[in-house]
Amino acid sequence: MNTVKAQKSFSNKKLSVAGLKAAFNILDKWGCSAEQAQAILRMKRATYFKLKGDPAGANLDADQLSRISMLLNIHQALRIVFENPENQYGFMRMKNHNPYFSGRTPMEVIEGGEFTKLYETFKRVDALRGGLV
Repeated sequence: MNTVKAQKSFSNKKLSVAGLKAAFNILDKWGCSAEQAQAILRMKRATYFKLKGDPAGANLDADQLSRISMLLNIHQALRIVFENPENQYGFMRMKNHNPYFSGRTPMEVIEGGEFTKLYETFKRVDALRGGLV
């Protein structure tokens, strides 16, 4: 393996481990079930539980890293919008009546694991902090 490929592989591994640790923490604080987290992260059950116990074994693909990025972006936007942790972490379980959510919670929208719904949820949450939809 050449040096550039080795460095890229090492960088992806570091991103996978750090991102996965953060994602597990955020999903736990949002009150996600294991099944919801598996769908959101696009992981098989066995892989999810293995990595939950030992994130250092993570070697995620680009789609999974993109999903983690969306989770981190949603989390950051919520931290900007809300000062108190109850809202920062509870928002994803609160019924939302804007046209996109139509009375559903953001978690109900993303729990099926469709990337487009994860992205659209991020856009709506980002708009709360003054971002553009």
